[in-house]
Amino acid sequence: MRIGIVCPYALDVPGGVQLHVRDQARELRRLGHEVGVLAPGDERGAGASREDGEPGEPGLELAGRVVAVPFNGSVARLSFGPVTAARVRRWLAAGRWDLVHVHEPASPSLGLLALLAAEVPVVATFHSALERSRAMRAAQPLLRPGFERISARVAVSEDARRTVVEHLGGDAVVVPNGVRVDDFAGAAPDPRWLGARAGRPPVLGFLGRLDEPRKGLAVLAAALPRLRAAHPGLRLLVAGSGDGDALRRLPAEDAAALELLGPVSEEGKRALLASVDAYVAPQTGGESFGIVLVEAMAAGAPVVASALPAFRRVLGQGELGALFAVGDADALAAAVSGVLDDPEATAARREAAAAAVRRYDWAVVADELVAVYETVLRGSRAEARAAVPPTRRGGPR
Repeated sequence: MRIGIVCPYALDVPGGVQLHVRDQARELRRLGHEVGVLAPGDERGAGASREDGEPGEPGLELAGRVVAVPFNGSVARLSFGPVTAARVRRWLAAGRWDLVHVHEPASPSLGLLALLAAEVPVVATFHSALERSRAMRAAQPLLRPGFERISARVAVSEDARRTVVEHLGGDAVVVPNGVRVDDFAGAAPDPRWLGARAGRPPVLGFLGRLDEPRKGLAVLAAALPRLRAAHPGLRLLVAGSGDGDALRRLPAEDAAALELLGPVSEEGKRALLASVDAYVAPQTGGESFGIVLVEAMAAGAPVVASALPAFRRVLGQGELGALFAVGDADALAAAVSGVLDDPEATAARREAAAAAVRRYDWAVVADELVAVYETVLRGSRAEARAAVPPTRRGGPR
């Protein structure tokens, strides 16, 4: 099968959708399919390089100048406009794809352009979960011509599926984000980041952009005094890009517990998650799935997360990780202390989590995607046969 994948966001800045696209392409190639990826970027290489230092995406085509646009509580690096539209059309024609898989087709980027130009079946994956969106409702008339060309809709979670149903109409099949589980399960801890297992004070981990309020770093920072009081010598590893205002405002004694790692590679992320005594996810909203929770569980890190609907589902309503009230620093501190102070319960959760994350392994997720592709292509072939007059099919003349 020849599959063209369209990523709406530039690949040079790590993000959940970008990582999903890379791993999807890798897994589909492993299964024997021919895969190409179209993403924002220009001839100078913006979008092709890797901020984390790992190799670029094979088969990547860049589709135009990148523009930073606020989207869903973050800043997305997108491509749009006449030049980009022409490149999208050329990529579609040159690829001779059996089908095209568009991610985030509602974003003002390549996906919408590909929908309008594609002459083969299109599968679309929706990643975002929006409670209420006036902009999405207002844009429906503009989106409808492209969305009518979608042969199958996929949502990465029930929350993302709800967004499709409520804002766009119709339905979607849920195929979750994928994780290379064995890569995380086999990750070696970094001795610098070990805590209780090395006979030292506990170590907590946080991953995410420091300047995105919805990532909840301010909530975690506010919990530090109580955590330090309960666990003297506690350290907090913070990995991610951006400037954290909440961290700069910390008293000196609390700031001393921080280790700001900056952006880390995929290998570094796996090592961090394999090392910490607890991974803390204090996000306050805008999460449709929680891929980092799955990565942490796969690496063996006990998870403490805010009780967002998407996080509750991933953590089995608390059976696979500890939950706390969204935005509540005291509840966060209490949940972390519960994990650190009860090793037996924490070990039981880790064991259950290690089994549960296998459902998200790319070997499973890719098979589900291929099943969607095959269904779409069978339907397309049936429609093509039905459109041929009986005399052309060898019937009565």
